[in-house]
Amino acid sequence: PGICPTHSGAQDQVRVATPAQAIRAGANYIVVGRPILLSADPAAAADEIVEEIRHSLKARE
Repeated sequence: PGICPTHSGAQDQVRVATPAQAIRAGANYIVVGRPILLSADPAAAADEIVEEIRHSLKARE
């Protein structure tokens, strides 16, 4: 599925998951493109995604 953070819409993706959902499903790697590249502030968008991933990894422990 396309990885779209909680704050981002599905865009044109049919199957989407948030970073948290991907981590809970057992993903070791996720790839995020458009939610960062098309953001008005790509660095801030990436930081939000990293925080979502960190939070999910802590919950998985």
